[in-house]
Amino acid sequence: MKAFGKILGLVVLGLLLIIVALGFALTHLFDPNDYKDEIQQLARDKANLELKLNGDIGWSLFPWLGLELTDATLASADTPEKPFANLRLLGLSVRVLPLLYKEVQMSDIRVDGLDLTLQRDDKGHGNWEGVGRPAKTEATPAPSTAQTGEQPQAPAEPASEERQPLKLDIDSLTISNSRVDYHDAKSGKQFSAEGIELSSGAIREGADIPVKLLAFLGTNQPVLRAKTELQGLLRFDRALKRYQLQDVKLAGEASGEPLNGKTLTFASQGQLLLDQSAQVAEWTGIKLSANQLRALGELKLRNLDQTAQLEGNLSLAQFNLREFLDGLGVALPAMSDNSTLSRFELSSRLAGTPSSLQLNDLALKLDDSSFSGSLAVNDFAKQALRLQLKGDKLDLDRYLPPQNKDADAGAARKNEVKDAVAAAGKNGTSQLPSAPTQQAWSSTPLLPLETLRKLDIEAAISLGQLTLSKLPVEDARIGLTAKGGVIDLKELRGDLYGGEFAVRSQLDARQSIPLLTANKQLKRIPVEKLIEARGEKAPVRGQLDLSADVRTQGNSEKAWIDALNGTASFSLSDGVLVDANLEQQLCQGIATLNRKSLSGEPRGKDTPFEELHGNLKFTNGVASNPDLKARIPGLTVNGDGDLDLRVLGMDYRVGIVIEGDKGAMPDPACQVNERYVGLEWPLRCRGPLELGAKACRLDKDGLGKIAAKLAGDKLNQKLEEKLGDKVSPELKDALKGLFNR
Repeated sequence: MKAFGKILGLVVLGLLLIIVALGFALTHLFDPNDYKDEIQQLARDKANLELKLNGDIGWSLFPWLGLELTDATLASADTPEKPFANLRLLGLSVRVLPLLYKEVQMSDIRVDGLDLTLQRDDKGHGNWEGVGRPAKTEATPAPSTAQTGEQPQAPAEPASEERQPLKLDIDSLTISNSRVDYHDAKSGKQFSAEGIELSSGAIREGADIPVKLLAFLGTNQPVLRAKTELQGLLRFDRALKRYQLQDVKLAGEASGEPLNGKTLTFASQGQLLLDQSAQVAEWTGIKLSANQLRALGELKLRNLDQTAQLEGNLSLAQFNLREFLDGLGVALPAMSDNSTLSRFELSSRLAGTPSSLQLNDLALKLDDSSFSGSLAVNDFAKQALRLQLKGDKLDLDRYLPPQNKDADAGAARKNEVKDAVAAAGKNGTSQLPSAPTQQAWSSTPLLPLETLRKLDIEAAISLGQLTLSKLPVEDARIGLTAKGGVIDLKELRGDLYGGEFAVRSQLDARQSIPLLTANKQLKRIPVEKLIEARGEKAPVRGQLDLSADVRTQGNSEKAWIDALNGTASFSLSDGVLVDANLEQQLCQGIATLNRKSLSGEPRGKDTPFEELHGNLKFTNGVASNPDLKARIPGLTVNGDGDLDLRVLGMDYRVGIVIEGDKGAMPDPACQVNERYVGLEWPLRCRGPLELGAKACRLDKDGLGKIAAKLAGDKLNQKLEEKLGDKVSPELKDALKGLFNR
């Protein structure tokens, strides 16, 4: 038995020596370079591939089946003159015996100097198409069964056992000094990856495979360049169709046209999973940075074989949004406060599809403001934005463009008002001021019309406090839609200084000259606060009720005022004419009729009134007010005039009616007697609105008519005393009419 075993061992050893000897002989006596033409023809016939082997072929047979190609080019056999790949070196080797068990055990795979150029022509045909298909051959008719006399055979039964995939076992993969370039002639777009360096550890199914990739990426539309480095642990299971990239780290830098010369430094890490059997992809443990931005989150995609559904969460740590956008080359519009956007923070649940994104349970902080709610882009192509936000406070003035009134017009009007105030004196005792002539509004364009025409927005916003035009609005509610160039402010309402207001407005930007309509309602709002918010001294105080329905057109303050048309009604209650001299003007008129001079200096004081109301009709920036009425204790005031909003001027004729001697006049020379009761004492008010009551003067022409009337009344009184009942009533009436004339 021992002898048999010894003999068997010697036989096996002899066979191995023979196999080794045959392998040595084949690798040394057989040169594959002698068969280049046959190899190239085989590639052409079986794979429709035009293979050119310009370098030597190196090979080994046992125990490794090794192959090394140098200086090779590849092209489609359909376009052999246009190679799409150049290869400096390809080296690989496979163990022979494991192949018998459907196992692929390979040593290092080395690829060096791969230059892959993929191109599509203007008809959409790619230079790599057709590769992998057998070459076309002329069909040879098969002999018929009648000729051969044979019966057709039934097709073979499929194998009962499923084909098992090859088991991979590769020591490493190395790709170096390689590049890939893709060009589409129809669109002109080009993508490239240069300086590709890829290395991996042992590639075995179900095991962690260290992977490292370095590449320089670029595009031409827009011009963008990026340096990227990726590393992680790759694991795959082909039977389960499950692929993982664990502890992945991606870092790099990008620059180009979208960044306007700036550089973006980015880095990310996390765990990536693709499960094709469940049609799920995940990115968990996300840590992302881009310049100042730092983000954490998780993302998951479902239904990959249908319309993919996104879900997850995202949190952005507080960062300086202004500096971040500047680092991306984004030029922000000018704002009144350049310290805005210095603090930004966000957290939200995410949901979406390939064409939409929703941020639900949104918590957002911007500078001193906090918001909650939801934000969605319903359609990326249409930029359809949907907002539902609730915030604590927002100073919108800080984010609006700085006021930029025309320098010349603004300075000219300020000088005009300054001169008018100085000429009016402390108590308005000078000559009647002239009507203002200088434009008060800027002609600088305000609305970005092209941007507004593209908007698709539905927004509902509520704020605890909103500062707008320096007005502190409490409990503000905003409802807005924008689509097709029509911006509809459905609601803007809130509480203001103890009163309330509501505004509805629409901007139609579809035409070259935009149209604007507005409806405003104000209730019990202190009018002086509205005036002071414009940086001007209020000439009047009181609780304002206003209803206005106006329309205009244009794209600047001046254009809007010049084209302003519509109607309004107003009522001012429990008010005061600040530094008013109506009583003094009335006193001057009475003293003149009494043929007396005022004994002292006029007393400057406010004139309270119970109510001031009227109606306005706007015509191209001028508001006509034919029915101004005011009730002052002991007096009734009637007015008729215009407010020229273009220059912020007024021109009124005012009549003051004495209701009776209900109080002492400021000077003995103007004591009221019963003859003055019921008469309408005339005033003329003209000048800048800033003058208020200081722009009012006694109307001397009207005063002459009053004097004539008083003289006629006095003659009629004497006539009545003389004639008594001595003449008929008809004759007395005729005589009174004569004296009145």
